[in-house]
Amino acid sequence: MIHWNFLSSLVIFLSLTDGYLNLGDTEILNEVYYQPEQVHLSYGARPDQMVVTWVTMSPVPESVVEYGIDKIDSNVSGTSSIFVDGGFLRRNMTVHRVVLEKLIPGKSYKYHCGSPKYGWSDIFYFTAMPDGTKWSPRFAIFGDLGNENAQSLPRLQDETMLGFYDAILHVGDFAYDMATDNARVGDAFLNQIQPIAAYVPYMTCPGNHEWHYNFSNYVNKFSMPNGDGTKFGGDNNLFYSINIGPVHIISFSTELYYFINYGLKQIVNQYKWIEEDLRIANLPENRAMRPWIITMGHRPMYCTNADKDDCTKFDDRVRNGMPFVKTFGLEELFYKNGVDVELWAHEHSYERLWPIYNYQVLNGSYEKPYTNPKAPIHIVTGSAGCKEDHDGFGPQKDYCAFRANDYGYTRMQAFNNTHLYFEQVSDEKDGKVIDSFWIVKDNHTSYL
Repeated sequence: MIHWNFLSSLVIFLSLTDGYLNLGDTEILNEVYYQPEQVHLSYGARPDQMVVTWVTMSPVPESVVEYGIDKIDSNVSGTSSIFVDGGFLRRNMTVHRVVLEKLIPGKSYKYHCGSPKYGWSDIFYFTAMPDGTKWSPRFAIFGDLGNENAQSLPRLQDETMLGFYDAILHVGDFAYDMATDNARVGDAFLNQIQPIAAYVPYMTCPGNHEWHYNFSNYVNKFSMPNGDGTKFGGDNNLFYSINIGPVHIISFSTELYYFINYGLKQIVNQYKWIEEDLRIANLPENRAMRPWIITMGHRPMYCTNADKDDCTKFDDRVRNGMPFVKTFGLEELFYKNGVDVELWAHEHSYERLWPIYNYQVLNGSYEKPYTNPKAPIHIVTGSAGCKEDHDGFGPQKDYCAFRANDYGYTRMQAFNNTHLYFEQVSDEKDGKVIDSFWIVKDNHTSYL
């Protein structure tokens, strides 16, 4: 006869572990594993920087990157920290960060990471950011990529190896979820993207699926830059900006507007930071060098999906601000500061909007809506593939220019100060480009 206390304990255990019972957990916790894994790159705050981040499952006291152009002949040491996941098992791992500096612009480097005593990763390579603003950066952009049903991942891996991209912009929602199964799903996901992220900078923003334990897996595993290139990771992962060629990218957290149980102060801090960042980006000398201002945040202001997400409602929090008080909304701030493009995800579909402000379409002209548009252009690209499949659409709206719920991702290239090109790739249609358009702007300034 099974004792009632045992059954009660088992029910509690299963509830705490999301119903996941692994009888091998004791052996896993005792396993010794020093090999570097989950290797990924990110740009630093300065063009001469590249940040290498990796994980070891057992504590390794050294964090070293050996690198070079023709041969591996230089080395730099960095820092490490113990990350303890908030799940039932309290799994811990060591996160390593090394900042490479004084890189030669546009040069390709070989590197590996690890420790001369405990072991090295495979050899990878990357290209340092080209100098100045007179080059044409190429991006892959997507959100909502999971460990399971990562439909677009093989094609993105292929294209990265073929040199399609200078950087990746992952617009929130990783792994589904990074914290699932005591963070093992997050570990598996970061190993899945290693064939991309170990070769080109993988720039991120948080989504709602990173919420567990106050976004701790996301905050600890990635290494986004602060303003002066002296600190990486931590709260910098929530909001930051970076200059890439003629583009100024602002990454921020829409989730601060929804997970207010973690505090309201961060909403205020982020809003003030964005306000100041936009002020500096719009100084005449800065806007002349980097005229394209592009934002990336997870939850859209607008969408036409057949669900009850905020972007289907007029009172969207990110757009209008917090309920009732209507403060810290971002649409007016972006409009006033002449943001050119707003990148979003969250909806498991692709949608391109006409230039829009406050639900009013403000095309450049009837014949050429994206030539000198009178408001920002919104792109929702959350269909990279995850276990939650597609999101369907509701009725067509007049502000929607094109939409599709094929699995896929977006490509963007800033050709120069006046021409920005986008195309949407359908993985379901074997890589076919199902949408493409140019944005042409003679002047980049406030829309007021």
